[in-house]
Amino acid sequence: MTAVLRDIYNKTIVPELIKARGYKNRHQVPVLQKVIINSGLNSSLEKNAAEETAGQIAAITGQKPVITKSKKSIANFKLREGLPIGVKVTLRGPAMYDFVYKLVSIVLPSIRDFRGVSSKMDGHGNYTLGITDHTIFPEVTIDSIKRTMGMDITFVTSATTDEEGRELIRLLGMPFRKK
Repeated sequence: MTAVLRDIYNKTIVPELIKARGYKNRHQVPVLQKVIINSGLNSSLEKNAAEETAGQIAAITGQKPVITKSKKSIANFKLREGLPIGVKVTLRGPAMYDFVYKLVSIVLPSIRDFRGVSSKMDGHGNYTLGITDHTIFPEVTIDSIKRTMGMDITFVTSATTDEEGRELIRLLGMPFRKK
């Protein structure tokens, strides 16, 4: 799968962006630098919630995630310093391209009543997609999970404007919603 998306990028996306944006050479074309998958935890849940969430994200991404811990105690949230509060993984290179290919060609089209994702960017050419239920991924078996979890998927690009970033991500196959 990696070779497929990389070939599409080099043979289709780069020439199309050079032509549409008027870049002088291919090194000016924005690239997808990394994909970050992040899932927050409710610390009041069972003891091994962080390990279970990390196992699910590892199965989805193919890479071992990092368990993030709280830096300070907040009594109103019943949070103590050092408690696990989230799980994150950063994908680069072939693992990133595999994940993006799987997301846009298998996972998102399989969502019932799917009409596209929002095209709202962060102002710097990066895009974040929120998923409320991780069971849409084919690696997750419904019988083996105790509860569903949500996650944020952030696409970090080298684009300087939202228009460049949106066009790059659209050419990578992201099905943006029609306005």
